[in-house]
Amino acid sequence: MSMNRRQLLAATGALIAAPHVARADARPRVVIIGGGAGGATAAKYIAKDSGGKIDVTLIEPSRTFVTCFHSNLYLGGFKDMKAITHSYEALKNHGVKVIHSRVAMIDRENKRVELDDSSHQAYDRLIVAPGIDLKYDSVPGWGQAFEEVMPHAWKAGKQTEILRAKLDAVPDGGTIVMIAPPNPYRCPPGPYERVSMMAYRLQQAGKKKARIVIIDPKESFSKQGLFQEGWEKHYPGMVEWLGPKIHDGLKSVDPKTGTVVTGFETYTNAALVNVIPAQMAGKIARDAKLVNETGYCPIKPETMQSAIDPLIYVIGDAAIAGDMPKSAFAANSQAKVAAMMIRGELIGARTFPARYANTCWSLISPNNTVKVGGSYGPKDGRIASVETFVSKVGETDAQRKEQQDENTGWYAGITADMFQ
Repeated sequence: MSMNRRQLLAATGALIAAPHVARADARPRVVIIGGGAGGATAAKYIAKDSGGKIDVTLIEPSRTFVTCFHSNLYLGGFKDMKAITHSYEALKNHGVKVIHSRVAMIDRENKRVELDDSSHQAYDRLIVAPGIDLKYDSVPGWGQAFEEVMPHAWKAGKQTEILRAKLDAVPDGGTIVMIAPPNPYRCPPGPYERVSMMAYRLQQAGKKKARIVIIDPKESFSKQGLFQEGWEKHYPGMVEWLGPKIHDGLKSVDPKTGTVVTGFETYTNAALVNVIPAQMAGKIARDAKLVNETGYCPIKPETMQSAIDPLIYVIGDAAIAGDMPKSAFAANSQAKVAAMMIRGELIGARTFPARYANTCWSLISPNNTVKVGGSYGPKDGRIASVETFVSKVGETDAQRKEQQDENTGWYAGITADMFQ
């Protein structure tokens, strides 16, 4: 069949005027950046609970996920690295497409995610769960170039292994200096549970003369009375906590000599310096201008939607989540709210008012675990506490053991909920 000039022009014009070419797969597309506690949970629950009606893609550069939560138990010798390492393979059984690549940028205008290999993933809704980045310039004298000499171990895996190796090399009578982070910070791994596990491992190695000094920029910390009770009971003389009124500010560290200078005292030839710096939302969120002046991402507490872009949800450590801590339990809870709201928007699934929960357990010594947590909900433009609870000083050994059993069961349950 031949086509005259008028017909050809009309056909060409129609093609130019068409807004897009229909996709073979017309399902709405959700892309998730980050395969941690929040991202993996969101991917699973959107794919599983939509019954395949939503195209779900998870982008995560690592092929396995090493949990920061319970990494302190690896440090103390209660778990090995395999026990805190998880695969993404089972997510594929729920219909999640997993891409192991790095994100180069979020193109908010064109609703797509650009990858390092120059490919891209278009989205109808985007979940950003990049976790935290470290502020390497927040500790004078320290930086990324020195993170193996003075490890942070605030991103689990190689750093955690370096920290334990350095801990095992501390001699009896040696000094460990921990530089604790300012608020807000990712927790767990909690600095004070970490101190407990350090003291336990030193004690088990017969190094009871070793000393751990905590240089803390905060006036107080969560569960402080519980930890100090535990340190005095189980590790007498081994742990010294110094708040800002005592140490008068951290002045500098010298990775070459193991020196830490404060306004109160200079610690020279420290056997181990564990630097935990200030933190901020992951780079991809900052580059996409999803953060405010705090360096974290404001969200709508009713949905976990970004307060900056309604097509984007931010969950986990990168989000400003009000009274909720930056924990795996919190990220898992936020992910389920975001997943529900996205299913409601894209396929008309039923939604309910947002409710959040969190519990953080901390191991002080074998069978001596304390906890803090609560339930949360939207209030006055933020996520606010509805009900809270915390362990009490002087609890019985049986109660502390029961709380450690809870901790162990929770870890098994939540990692299955995220990755299986």
